[in-house]
Amino acid sequence: VKIFAPNIEQRDVVNHLKGSPTEEKRNVLVESARLARGNIQDLAELKADEFDAVIFPGGFGVAKNLCSWAVDGKNCTVNKHVNSTLQAFHSAKKPIGLCCISPVLAAKVFPGCEVTVGQDKNVDGRFPDAETASAIAELGCKHICKNVNESHVDKANKIVTTCAFMCKAPLHEIFDGIGTMVQEVLKLA
Repeated sequence: VKIFAPNIEQRDVVNHLKGSPTEEKRNVLVESARLARGNIQDLAELKADEFDAVIFPGGFGVAKNLCSWAVDGKNCTVNKHVNSTLQAFHSAKKPIGLCCISPVLAAKVFPGCEVTVGQDKNVDGRFPDAETASAIAELGCKHICKNVNESHVDKANKIVTTCAFMCKAPLHEIFDGIGTMVQEVLKLA
């Protein structure tokens, strides 16, 4: 297992205590190294032939830094190294795991694929970003409704997705869904 991140400046730095952007500037690779405790490489160095699968975590950073979904929605652009990584694993018929908002990366890069970001309706207030499912459909992909503790496997494209924090749920339910995604990725590897 190796961890990678793009060596780019963050779109913005958020003070998560206050929930607002700051004037501070940070680098995605450096900030990811903090989270990974230094054991990380530049995404530009990733070679798909050296790995059995790739998994992209989610989070708002994906929607701001790995692509421009947070600002541009379905009209977003995908970071060139993220795009080439996805393309390399897909071309090699190796599994791709995506959770939280990161399934939009597959929807943008692989028209016609199947992904989930949870539900397409804000069921009981648990899916406040349910409109993301409609945007995925507008990109020519199929959104599959799943509960937070489930994942979806697009067997034709070897793409496994789960909604994670796209659902307001207890952490153990989010953990279970991510666990099923990882298990399904490993089955396809």
